[in-house]
Formats: sequence, structure tokens, C-alpha cells
Amino acid sequence: MKLNRRHFCRLGVGAAAATVLAPYRFALAKDGYLEIRAGKAEQSLYPDSPASTLWTYNGTAPGPEIRVRQGERLKVRFINELDEPSSIHWHGVRIANAMDGVPGLTQKAVQPGESFDYDFVVPDAGTYWYHAHNKSWNQVGRGLYGPLIIEEPYPTFDAEHDITLVIDDWRLLDTGQFDEGSMGNMMDWSHAGRLGNWITVNGESQPELELKAGEAYRLRLINVCNARTLQLDPSRFGARILALDGQPLPEPVALSHAPYLLASAQRVDLLVIPKAGQDFALEELSGNRPFPFLNFRVSGTGAASPSSGIPTLKPNALAEPELASATVHPLIITGGAMGRFDGITYQGKPLGRESMMQSRQFWAFNGVANLPEQQFFTAKRGETVFIDMVNDTAWPHAMHVHGHHFRIVEKEASGLDESQPWRDTFLIDPGQTTRIAFVADNPGKWLLHCHMLEHAAAGMTTWFEVV
Repeated sequence: MKLNRRHFCRLGVGAAAATVLAPYRFALAKDGYLEIRAGKAEQSLYPDSPASTLWTYNGTAPGPEIRVRQGERLKVRFINELDEPSSIHWHGVRIANAMDGVPGLTQKAVQPGESFDYDFVVPDAGTYWYHAHNKSWNQVGRGLYGPLIIEEPYPTFDAEHDITLVIDDWRLLDTGQFDEGSMGNMMDWSHAGRLGNWITVNGESQPELELKAGEAYRLRLINVCNARTLQLDPSRFGARILALDGQPLPEPVALSHAPYLLASAQRVDLLVIPKAGQDFALEELSGNRPFPFLNFRVSGTGAASPSSGIPTLKPNALAEPELASATVHPLIITGGAMGRFDGITYQGKPLGRESMMQSRQFWAFNGVANLPEQQFFTAKRGETVFIDMVNDTAWPHAMHVHGHHFRIVEKEASGLDESQPWRDTFLIDPGQTTRIAFVADNPGKWLLHCHMLEHAAAGMTTWFEVV
């Protein structure tokens, strides 16, 4: 199937609007809520293979693309038609704490047959996504996710040139069907997390996207893989970075290194101006040879667009950290295969080898495995905080902060200039120390965890409070 903008449609939703990938459709309740139903559905993941039973939103993985404008109110009624509790987290969106979707911290999990109303104003334009946040390693891994695009209130790229690409990796059997039996594999939990052997884009295998030569496109890449860091080289077709994790850069930036690492949960908006007669592909580079998972076919003979014709993205209103007055909160990551386990506790008790295997808790923050009763720290509203993370493990981790965006102000053993962009998720390598800074200006209890979802389930979660 070829993907192009003819496969998109727009539905009016009161003052807001939602754009969804066909054949997805929203059910709009009488009170103005968009209805998103979590349930099981059949979907093929590999060409000419039998369908797999996935867990989906409104019958497809990914779920419907939600589009609203910055500053508008989004009202979503989540209806749980699964056999286990679930919830929705709105990843990267700085919303009221009660709407953040974290069971046990911000809300109760939505039981089978029940519903929950999410109602919030979207403050920042950019590329975001939504996903299940109860047993995320299982529910996201089975397909419970979708894109959330918050459009700028001023003209930028039109619908033909603004394209969302939701990228996932799946672990498939020889039949091409989803490998359900390997969910919860203990090796995944204690090592690199669940890595798949096949990649889809917007739920399709190796799709083709039609572009016109000489015209500027905004490609919104969203990595929804459970644990895979995608290794890409968009510089091969001259792409420049417009935004990271939803936050625009001051100007489009050329990629100066390859591969470009897009960690689990991260997003990157690329500016692409195709050249006449030069088809190209997005390739994953971590294997023995490049794997093309999205092919671009370029039509027309147009010349490259001048820079003056490229829309400018304005920065969102994020509070700049006051570094001189920041409080410092160390976070040491330990555990995992080939890691250090001394001094780790779980539910108030020392974690030995036998209890570790029984509880499946292999990782720890500051010696504590999994969500503790005591918060990591408490900050006064408006206070600038440093979190100094030390990765004392043998594995990389994609660290995500809920409710806030941060700047990376120090990162050891890195040749990359990452001090400037805002992020909500960053990659920390083995043996690396990274300092992030943000203004704690969103009141409530906020999760901080590794977004390699098996790592989070196996101990890498904590929380902080803004009062």
C-alpha cells in the first residue's frame, strides 16, 4: 500500500479538529468527547502473512492520529474493552497532573468495561504521542499507541507536506505473526529490553511515500518501539532537524554525524526537500547491513526550494532554568545483566538473587527497585532543579521525565552538542554521567523512568513532587 495524503481525512470536533489516518474513525459522543476504545483486533504485520491479534485503539495499531491546535482543549473518553486494566499517558505534553495517566500515581487504572475522561488544554505545539501506561511493556508492545500532533496557531506546512511516521519494531515468528509467547521474557527485562525483528511505519510493512521534487516536507518521526534505539542516517538525503521531542530548534540544523540515534519514545521532525530523480529510503543501521523500512518515491522536476520559502517554527513558552540557583538531585542507575546489585531494596526489603528472580526486579535508582513510597525529591513550584544521572550499568537507557521539558547541560563522553535543545527523553550510555535542568513549574506528582519499557517494569521508575 502506498501512503500519501489522500489517505488522510479531517473531522471537525467543535472548536478543535482531529486528523486521522484512514480508515480510522472517531466516535464522537454527544458531549463532545472523542472516544478511544482499547480492544483486540486482527492486523497483518508482515507481507502475505496471517493476521496477528494485537491490542489496539479503535481497531488499529497505531491508533488514530489526533490533531488539535496549540491552546485548544482536548477531550478524550478512554473506554477499556481489554481484559485487564489500562490508562492513557499523553507523552511529552505538559498537562495537569490528574490527566497524566499514570496508575498508582495520578489516577486509578481503568478497569475492563469502564471508562475515564481526559480533559485538558494543549500548551505546546509539536509532535507528541499517546500510549498505554499500565503494564506498558505488555500493552504498548502489543500495539496500544497513537500520534498526537499539536499544530501551530499560525501557518506552517500544509496537510500535503506535513507527514507523521509512527515507527515500531515487532518480534515476529517464522509465520510472520506477532510472537505473543515471548512477551515478558526475563532476558529482555534484564538486558537490552524487548527488541523486534521487523519494522513497520504507521502499521505498514515497507510502505512507499510519494513526494514532489523541490517541495519542502515536514516528516514527524515517532519511535514507539519498546526498547529499540533506531539508528538512522537522514543526512544521506539532505534532511535537516526542525524539532526534537516536539520542541522547535531556532533554525533547521543539518545532521553532522551518522548514525543519528532516535531512542525509544523520542521524536524528531525532519525538513526534507527531495531532489528530482533521486528516490531514497529511511534505513535502520544497527544490523550487519542497512535495512530500508520506508521508501520515498520522488516525482516531478522541481528545483530545490529556497530557505526563505520554509516555514519558521516559533519556540514554545518554556521557562528557562536559573542554573546559578538550582538544587541538585543525584540519581545513580544500577543493576541489570553484568551490573552491580549490592545494596538494592525492593518494597523495603533487601533484594537477593532469589527474590530478584521471583520479583523480576533487576534495576534500581539510588538503590531502590521500582516505584518507591518516598518521592525522589520535592521541589517548590518555580524552582530550578538539576538531576545528575550516573549510568552505572552495562546498558544504555532512554530516560523520560513526565510533565516537564528539560535541557541537557552536561553530558560526559559525548561528542554531541546537546546543551541547546529542549527534550523530554534522552539517551544515557553505559558509564555516562548526564546533568539535566528544568524549572519545576507543573504542580503534582510526576514519574521519572526509563522508557525502555522492560527496564521500567523491572525497577527503573521513581517520582518527584512539585508543590
